Amino acid sequence: MLKSGVVLFLIPMPIAFEKHFTPVEDIVDILCCRGLNIDNYDEALHLLTNIGYYRFSAYLYPLLETPKCNHQFKTNSSFNNALSLYCFDKQLRMLIFSEIESIEIAFRSVLANRIADKTGDIFWMTNASMYKDENRFANTMLLLNKELKVSKEDFIKHFKSKYSNLYPPAWMLVEILPLGTLTRIYENISDGSLRKLIAFEFSLSVPVFCSWMTTITLLRNACCHHARVWNKKNAILPMIVRKPMRPWLKSYVDISRTFYNLCIIKWFVNVISPTNDMRYQLEALLNSFPNVDINAMGFPNNWGGEPLWN
Repeated sequence: MLKSGVVLFLIPMPIAFEKHFTPVEDIVDILCCRGLNIDNYDEALHLLTNIGYYRFSAYLYPLLETPKCNHQFKTNSSFNNALSLYCFDKQLRMLIFSEIESIEIAFRSVLANRIADKTGDIFWMTNASMYKDENRFANTMLLLNKELKVSKEDFIKHFKSKYSNLYPPAWMLVEILPLGTLTRIYENISDGSLRKLIAFEFSLSVPVFCSWMTTITLLRNACCHHARVWNKKNAILPMIVRKPMRPWLKSYVDISRTFYNLCIIKWFVNVISPTNDMRYQLEALLNSFPNVDINAMGFPNNWGGEPLWN
């Protein structure tokens, strides 16, 4: 007998996955039966064969009537609508990845060189006394040793063949370690003044810098794996900068949405390359796909008038 005030939650038992493989020809027929207009059957068949229905279904989802579970498409929804959204997402990933490249390169350089200069230790990255968490350092070293072992980079081969040191200097190591690992190395540095030094290079506080680099890393990985980005919600919410050192946002922006991620990228790019053309690239992309719902991406009205984007 339950006591008064006790709430009982029933956890559903997992069930076996019993769906069967469906040939792509049948999938196209099913989509037609659900109300999707398909002008060119053979083209749809070809595209779904090469893209895969499971991946493509994410771009069909916005075209479904509510409730979505009924699997009925809105009036006048077409295969070309979903294909256009798919192409937009692809080009958005390319834009994001291109801008993140400059952020990643700058972070690698600043992290390795600023700390080497400040401490006088060019091998600081493999110096255990630099870090506050021994276990995290040990895990980093396991990954670092693995990367060194499998690296085919000429500069690593040259270092191993010429020098007796167990590990290369920091400016070499940052070139072979994943971005996420470098962020964790930064977070584990025990000297707070060094962490502030790096964050300040990008006009940020340490907590916001750590948070935003996590967002950048997750976005980078999504782009590398060709995952959907246009309306994807952030699984880990980035921090809000309370007292920005540079032009930022005046309007409310949903931190879980793509536009906020683009603002984070724009912040870094403005620091690294003040004359960048990211705004114009983004505007050109949006103008090329006028049917894309930018509200679903978190864009506010007159986003181009925000101080960050001017």
